[in-house]
Amino acid sequence: MTESTIVHLLRHGEVHNPDGVLYGRLPGYPLSANGRQMAELVAKAVGGRDIVEIWSSPMERAQETAAPSAEALNLEVKLDERLIEASNVFEGMRVAGGDGVFRNPRHYQHFRNPFKPSWGEPYGEVVARMKSVIDDVRERVTGHEALLVSHQLPIWVTRLAAEGRRLWHDPRRRQCALASLTSFTFENGRLISVGYSEPAGSLLKGNPVPGA
Repeated sequence: MTESTIVHLLRHGEVHNPDGVLYGRLPGYPLSANGRQMAELVAKAVGGRDIVEIWSSPMERAQETAAPSAEALNLEVKLDERLIEASNVFEGMRVAGGDGVFRNPRHYQHFRNPFKPSWGEPYGEVVARMKSVIDDVRERVTGHEALLVSHQLPIWVTRLAAEGRRLWHDPRRRQCALASLTSFTFENGRLISVGYSEPAGSLLKGNPVPGA
């Protein structure tokens, strides 16, 4: 008998970031008012699904995104470090504009290897930790669904790996909008499809800070 299991990777909602910095793993970056609305729309979208566990990155914005869905499904949120944002040497710096990291020659040394990448946590290591948590959750919820709240880069490279594509990429071309769902469907433990949806698409304004 075929047993279907779905693990949804949810990117957090919009963050309050008036200075336009790459916040990465820095504390003090909660959801904006718009981001909280996004989280509510996600909760409405998943409220009727067979989700039996919710896991989240420990970052504040991820936990805030998970909260409405947890309430709608009457579930506790389990925190797991493997879902955290990728580390980045440019944390706390502006990316765009005249004072952005791309305009400062002292930062050029960090761009020497875009394939690894040289400016942060290696893509392969991000995929390994994300695959580890997905596998753990999949075994726990076999025959049901789970919701894992994470961040853009970890979700996107995990999808690239699952689809057999190269991990290095242009951050501007990631299909992983704020509060979007990337859904992995397994049958008898084997990945059979990857889906994508934007339950909060009506609230999207664009994402000027890549990798958030």
